[in-house]
Amino acid sequence: MEQNDLLAQVRAKANAWLAPGYDAETRAEVQRMLDNPDTTELVEAFYKDLEFGTGGLRGIMGVGSNRMNRYTVGAATQGLANYLKREFASLPQIAVAIGHDCRNNSDVFARITAEVFSANGIKVYLFEGLRPTPEVSFAIRELGCQSGVMITASHNPKEYNGYKAYWSDGAQMIAPHDRNTIIEVNKVTKVEDIRFEARPELIERIGEDFDRKFIERVASLSAPQRESIARHHDLKIVYTPIHGTGVRIIPETLRAIGFTNIINVPEQDVVSGNFPTVYSPNPEEPAALELAIRKAEEVGADLVLASDPDADRIGVAVRNTEGKIVLINGNEICALLVYYAIMSRKESGRLQPQDYVVKTIVTTELIRAIAEKNEVTLFDCYTGFKWIADVIRQNEGKRNYIGGGEESYGFLREDFIRDKSSVSACAMFCELAAWALDKGLSIYELLQQVFLEYGLYKEQGVSVVRKGKSGAEEIEAMMKNFRENPLKTLAGSPVVEVLDYAKLEGRWIDKGEVFTLDMPTTSNVLQYKTADGTKVSIRPSGTEPKIKFYIGVRGKLTKIEELAEAEAACLDKIATIRQELGI
Repeated sequence: MEQNDLLAQVRAKANAWLAPGYDAETRAEVQRMLDNPDTTELVEAFYKDLEFGTGGLRGIMGVGSNRMNRYTVGAATQGLANYLKREFASLPQIAVAIGHDCRNNSDVFARITAEVFSANGIKVYLFEGLRPTPEVSFAIRELGCQSGVMITASHNPKEYNGYKAYWSDGAQMIAPHDRNTIIEVNKVTKVEDIRFEARPELIERIGEDFDRKFIERVASLSAPQRESIARHHDLKIVYTPIHGTGVRIIPETLRAIGFTNIINVPEQDVVSGNFPTVYSPNPEEPAALELAIRKAEEVGADLVLASDPDADRIGVAVRNTEGKIVLINGNEICALLVYYAIMSRKESGRLQPQDYVVKTIVTTELIRAIAEKNEVTLFDCYTGFKWIADVIRQNEGKRNYIGGGEESYGFLREDFIRDKSSVSACAMFCELAAWALDKGLSIYELLQQVFLEYGLYKEQGVSVVRKGKSGAEEIEAMMKNFRENPLKTLAGSPVVEVLDYAKLEGRWIDKGEVFTLDMPTTSNVLQYKTADGTKVSIRPSGTEPKIKFYIGVRGKLTKIEELAEAEAACLDKIATIRQELGI
């Protein structure tokens, strides 16, 4: 589209927001953008509609069709309400659960969501204050709801907010419900289509009584390790919610399972959507855990735990063999928790043939090595916990889920929640620490033992950020280039397998054979595997303006004394691959 045509389209769309159906504050802000000679802000706010995608909404807050605001949230809710009323027409009362995180306007968007649902005759269970995402997933199942919404942008920067839509099983929606909801949302083209007039009698507040039920259910998972926990109940645990929703629930859960020495980080217990102590409230970012690590050094703690703003992701730091607090990355967190899930069951005689674990296709292959050696079934799925939830759904009544996760610091140990949960993951990690101490090992030493027994795997994720309309076009061009010019070698090792999940097509290069990938749907992911065990995955982010590269290599390790040298060799190989990829 020519620039002049785009600007004309943008102005026409913006002028529609000057209609009386929009509030005075919104109209004034739109007029200000229209009057500004610099059209950059206007174009970014209106060049497209904020897309209700398969995970819901996520975007920068502000006025405009491409922003998170009262009207885009209202349209999303109206479309979802229309679909629910069609899908559950035979029910006497449709119900939804709604929660929100600590972000600016999250409480406002949650209230608007509740009002629109109620205006459509739908019963609403609205949490009285901020709550973790996993508790909302639990509430949907526990209260017999048909859907649910969590207002959060997870670990995105403070300018963002989002709208996660869930189905009756407590998982984020997948086909056909995601696509059908998108169709209904896209039909809501006028502000007059949105019912904003609340029916208060249909909105029920839920709070501390429900929290107790949630905590008790999560705490019950720790019952088999109560003796181990009792022996190490005073383990020094530093926990930070990074200004988010875990601030009360996670410490209470850790105390409920028997840990008594939980140390907080006062500056980060302050609930705030401005995240005043961090640049990014993301436990994947080392800087987000700096204050907690400093506190751990101050008090002599051996374990640091963190959760992101909506408390679905977990961050971890532990003390190494030299006594220094070091970060454990998402792949290592996931591998350790899968290892613990399997081995603790195995040694107590609870491991069953029908037990299984799940990981995503971009997550470390160390998990596959652990599962296969212990004869536990492993399922691979797409990135995103809705796909792990889909595996759980398909295996319900046939197999027993014992844990699963992804490299992006998300893990779920239980099946009565269907989204990643830092609440249960934090509890499980503390259990793991007590279990390791019973064996005379720190968590760091246990990880070394895992590498020695199952193989040294090292991974690195690289995100290339490209913002705005031009950025989206550049990311699309990058994916096109990788498809049309596939990699032949990585760090000197020949590529032997190429998997294109957009086509559901795999190729064995040496055999010249093509095969079909057994996945539930297509996804814009490319994956390369080499003769020496290297795996590189490339995909655009579905929630942020970036393209992601996942690099995984395998090192040679025969004894612990060689670990530092072997890890350095792995990092050198990753650096070489990054150079070859131009990132």
